[in-house]
Amino acid sequence: MNSFATILKLDFNATFRSRWFWVYAVLVIASMGGIFATGISDSRVAGFTGLTRPLLIFIQGCNLVLPIFVLVSTVRTLVKEKESNIFEYELSFPISLGEYYFSKFLSRIVILCSPLLTAMVLSAVFCSVLGGSIPINIILLYSGLLLASTFFYVSLSFFISSLVRTQEVGLGVSLFIWLLLVALLDVALLGLLIKALVPEETIYTLVLLNPVQLFKIVAICLFDPVLSVIGPASYFILDLFGTSTFLSYTFLYLFGLGTVFLLVGFVFFSKRDLL
Repeated sequence: MNSFATILKLDFNATFRSRWFWVYAVLVIASMGGIFATGISDSRVAGFTGLTRPLLIFIQGCNLVLPIFVLVSTVRTLVKEKESNIFEYELSFPISLGEYYFSKFLSRIVILCSPLLTAMVLSAVFCSVLGGSIPINIILLYSGLLLASTFFYVSLSFFISSLVRTQEVGLGVSLFIWLLLVALLDVALLGLLIKALVPEETIYTLVLLNPVQLFKIVAICLFDPVLSVIGPASYFILDLFGTSTFLSYTFLYLFGLGTVFLLVGFVFFSKRDLL
């Protein structure tokens, strides 16, 4: 545990000294502030008003930006230290591979989630100062959803980083996965399936297996339990799950699949040539 805590502390110190973290934190918090500055919280659209509208816009923005940012910033974590020989130096100390791997993983989760959760807290404080109502349950669920999504993409990044040999390959794989989830499955592929008259159940199943689409739907579900804004697909989802079960499925899917990627990545990391 002393080695685990030491690596964790060193990773935190290195991150806080780097510019990318502070740029990331400022952009996340400033984006929430910009949403409030536009006066969106004072308007009403489709029944959404007050803090619910800024949260919905913020969470949908995170759904597009968070995957690519997490993948690009995290996929180099392991392979970068191998290429720079930092990993060889760290292994000269009495540190187990498990302590190194999981301490790096935990530090990435904390570092990436901290600005997101801070933005959520500040939004609630700002809304309270303005005299608006604070949907505590929505804030907690959205915070949990951001944590689950970050956990999944960090786990996927560590899985990729444990397989690739160079940083360039890792970045290329990350960009391909992001395009596959956001562009192909979300737009092109689903459009082709609809045009080809593929059964609706098959299309909806692909949607529910895509973490980007799943995140988007469950975010809407928190404000619109009957999912009226997504049309006929709502009948398939609600008949199959129900609102509360659908929320549970989303969290279990993201955390469960993320855990699989994390553990399989550790197996590859510990079995392959480390240097």
